[in-house]
Amino acid sequence: MPPKWQRENSGDMMRRTTNIYSALLALGLVWPVQASATIVDAGAAGFTVEETVDIPAPPDQVYQALVTPSRWWSSDHTYSHDAANLSLDPKAGGCWCETLAGGGSVQHMTVVNAIPRKMLRLRGALGPLQSMAVDGAMTITLNADGKITHLTLIYTVGGYAKGGFTNISKAVDRVLGEQTERLRLLLETGSPTNSSQPQTKE
Repeated sequence: MPPKWQRENSGDMMRRTTNIYSALLALGLVWPVQASATIVDAGAAGFTVEETVDIPAPPDQVYQALVTPSRWWSSDHTYSHDAANLSLDPKAGGCWCETLAGGGSVQHMTVVNAIPRKMLRLRGALGPLQSMAVDGAMTITLNADGKITHLTLIYTVGGYAKGGFTNISKAVDRVLGEQTERLRLLLETGSPTNSSQPQTKE
């Protein structure tokens, strides 16, 4: 079965998911995250989303966690349904890959620029974008401010999608916002999920 956000590829499903999440948030049945998510632009030719989060750890610790997605990426958004199968080789040409049962594998993105403690840039189409005529560039920057590291993730996608990118940009923004929050929680609490608060499945 494909990842959750690939199963949400239709515009109607993504609109319903966004509306349901907003309703649950208003009722207090899901908890708002501390990461900030923004759809910078979305149109016929592509979209840009930006996720920002303040992490209570120095840039070297944040970077080491960042390049180990098996520690913080959600298993719900993998092909194997197990984030332990993810790996990332943090050097130019390195693969953010996933191993599958039976000897299969997935290339999610390729590293094009890696500057430890400062920046990681990757190219590739995540989730349902992989089956479309698009390409994406993801830049993650780390900026120290005392005991806090400001993390900014910008993902820009361009190409062709029937009906444009307005709806799918919302799903991508939601998923990437969730992942940056999981990274923050990992470094703040030692776990990518906040077990002290009630969890609600989608």
